[in-house]
Amino acid sequence: MAFIDYYKILGIDKTASQDDIKKAYRKLARKYHPDLNPNDKEANKQFQQINEANEALSDPQKRKKYDEYGENWKHAEEYEQAKQSRANQQHAQGAGNPFGNSAYSESANFGEGDFSDFFESMFGAAGGRSQRGNTKFKGQDYQAELHLSLRDAYNTHKQTLTVNGKNIRITIPAGIANGQVISLKGHGAPGVNGGPNGDLYITFNISDDPSFKRLNDDLYTTAELDLYTAVLGGETTVETFNGKVKLKVAAATQNGTKVRLKGKGFPVYKKEGEFGNLFVTYTVKIPDQLSEKQRELFKELAKS
Repeated sequence: MAFIDYYKILGIDKTASQDDIKKAYRKLARKYHPDLNPNDKEANKQFQQINEANEALSDPQKRKKYDEYGENWKHAEEYEQAKQSRANQQHAQGAGNPFGNSAYSESANFGEGDFSDFFESMFGAAGGRSQRGNTKFKGQDYQAELHLSLRDAYNTHKQTLTVNGKNIRITIPAGIANGQVISLKGHGAPGVNGGPNGDLYITFNISDDPSFKRLNDDLYTTAELDLYTAVLGGETTVETFNGKVKLKVAAATQNGTKVRLKGKGFPVYKKEGEFGNLFVTYTVKIPDQLSEKQRELFKELAKS
């Protein structure tokens, strides 16, 4: 098996932090995503390799196995178990170490071909190939990102993803959170020797909204009041995600006053009918153009 350098695929070095890996993956995944490169086989191949590299390097445990075993990292546990079993057997027989002392050290490094040689040494050439050929392995997991607006995330809806050339239609529940990851079992790479397919992990990236800020299940917005309504009281109309509502404004409302609209916030994830709150902060607008009569009235108010 030709060695695939996952670090090179992501354009990072072996000292890269987990945050560096995440940034590199996101940048490349956007560039080579099948939705942006329809019918481009080379881009599709690149996208698969990027997902494969991210699967191995984004998980610290998997990354450690990859650094030690290279392309054979998925079989690291089998290797260790078989190696330990063989070591115990050799020790019991007093036959010594058939690989030399370095093969049993904690810092042993195995180059291309050594993994195959190991199995042949364990079980014999034919037996090793037979043992490995009959072993079922789960397919590779895929990683994907899905970008939504805040308004998209407000409603349960369906979207179609193209993964590895296949269209997958998914239902996105209302209230999905920014950065939340959901898994679709069996939508990863095919298994080996009849093993189960891998899974698809989708990370949701929800963009900011120009009018609303979201914090958990609550929404925050601002509403402008004219000076006269703020002083004398009255009504104002406020936008919400499901329509406009009228609010009563108390007399002498101060700039920065915050009011809560219960149940007018964001839907609670997978809890139908439950919503957070909407918090409205009033900003009082001072008139910048006054008639002479209005100026005189303000002067009279100031004197009183």
